[in-house]
Amino acid sequence: MRHTPADTPELCSRFHRASELIGRRWTGAIIFVLLKSRCRFATLRDAIPDITDRMLSERLQELEQEGIVERTVYPDTPVRVDYALTKKGKALAAAFDAIADWAHRWIEPDVPAEPAVRKTRARART
Repeated sequence: MRHTPADTPELCSRFHRASELIGRRWTGAIIFVLLKSRCRFATLRDAIPDITDRMLSERLQELEQEGIVERTVYPDTPVRVDYALTKKGKALAAAFDAIADWAHRWIEPDVPAEPAVRKTRARART
């Protein structure tokens, strides 16, 4: 059986762009946390293990440019900044709920590594 171009599945360019955006390292974690509540930068950093300040800042800027996150500056002393999802960002809730349901069903939980046991050799005394 010969395959014709009509038989070849085609990737939707919008789906591809969305999955590349949401699938970037740390982006999903940031959105996951912001779906729960509006957060300050330090709260986000503390909620996402191993993310650096630089990476969090870059991802927040990207998400803000995409219209998924809004940054609010409060002119207090000192200045206070927090981040929240826009209507566009909140619209991702159903997709993230579906991914979370899938993860609970199919992904094994991380098992903490056991502390390394120090092996010492007994020295032979002469």
